[in-house]
Amino acid sequence: MAAKSRPKSDAPDVSDRVSRIREGVTAAILEHRLLPGTKLGEDEIGEIYGASRTLVRTALQQLAHEGIVNIEKNRGAFVARPTPADAREVFEARRLIEPTIVDHAVDAVSPAWINRLQQHLAEEREAELRGDARASVRLSGEFHRLIAEMSGHSIYLGFLKELIARSSLIILLYRRHDTPACGTAHHAEIVTAIRKRDKLAARAQMLSHLNEIEAELFLKDPAADELRLADVLGA
Repeated sequence: MAAKSRPKSDAPDVSDRVSRIREGVTAAILEHRLLPGTKLGEDEIGEIYGASRTLVRTALQQLAHEGIVNIEKNRGAFVARPTPADAREVFEARRLIEPTIVDHAVDAVSPAWINRLQQHLAEEREAELRGDARASVRLSGEFHRLIAEMSGHSIYLGFLKELIARSSLIILLYRRHDTPACGTAHHAEIVTAIRKRDKLAARAQMLSHLNEIEAELFLKDPAADELRLADVLGA
């Protein structure tokens, strides 16, 4: 007699399933496959990952806590749309923590880590040469995450993962179309400074790099336009 099929259970691997959903959504955002404002239907995501709506809802709530997803009452979850003010805060936060992260990375430098960073730079260059914009965006974020992993500071790593995902949305919304998202040249200079154990140079390169990314964004506040228009029409 054939055994009866059991109903789908979320049992022991609940956290694994939630993590898979979170990581899948985050990866899609990093690669600009999910655009700001995209609706994240619980049923559809559940079908994709073979998970219940409860698990999908848990994953989306965690992403909302990280500022990557917005949950609107009676409407559902959507990929976040950061404002220009949000963008400035994100890059201010990155400028505060990433120089310290790179300090720790210099302390942890080893031939094995330098090899990993060099391999990553090679992947970035290959993606750039073949014109693979999605891979370039993903690899750019992964470079910064790799530096944080190298630092060995788990708290900073957690913060930075969230900031990188938010940065990806910000770049997608506000990057000027005639500028690269995050060139490999600065990454190579950061790696050189780390390899030489030069903390001052590593910090300076990281700050310069983050300033350059932010400078390439068109962070124009729509409210400013409305105010000027009112002034003109009311004159």
